[in-house]
Amino acid sequence: MDLPAKPKTYKIGQAAKLVGVKPFVLRFWETEFPQLAPSRTAKGQRAYDETHLALIGRIKALLYEEGLTIEGARRRLSEDGRATFLRELAFELAEVRRLLAGGPDRQT
Repeated sequence: MDLPAKPKTYKIGQAAKLVGVKPFVLRFWETEFPQLAPSRTAKGQRAYDETHLALIGRIKALLYEEGLTIEGARRRLSEDGRATFLRELAFELAEVRRLLAGGPDRQT
């Protein structure tokens, strides 16, 4: 029996190096951005995964490239999350409409 692959995780130093910031910056951002909440190992070390790295890259771009304040970046991330949710909801509603209208995959 094959076990599912465990997602790759990175310690704080590894994650910081990959995204180009210092570890203390990541610790600070965790206090400022509720979306950035890495899991912890049994020893209490932070474990960042690929989704965390993508979020950190987004935060870095908002702060360093777009010049937003922490509050502005927090607001933008919140808006991005709502926009993603609304796109997914619109897709689901379109699927329901298609099914109710008797689309090609209609089951009887």
